[in-house]
Amino acid sequence: MAHFAKIENNIVREIIVIGNPDCGGGDFPESEPIGQAFIASIGLEGEWLQTSYNGNFRAVYAGIGYTYDEVSDTFVAPEIITS
Repeated sequence: MAHFAKIENNIVREIIVIGNPDCGGGDFPESEPIGQAFIASIGLEGEWLQTSYNGNFRAVYAGIGYTYDEVSDTFVAPEIITS
């Protein structure tokens, strides 16, 4: 399974899972543009970036509310504020 994060203004808004065959059955980064084309073909608009459930690339698995850092090509967890 391949996981993709929808990015709006560098914030993760949604996560979806698609089948490996829909990403060409390959590994990241080659799988990402194939997966993006599949996502567009089913009518989902926006910027979608592949994320690794195991944190094998882009530092961590993206979650809703995480920030995407374009410079380092990583997802960053939101800061937890405690009082």
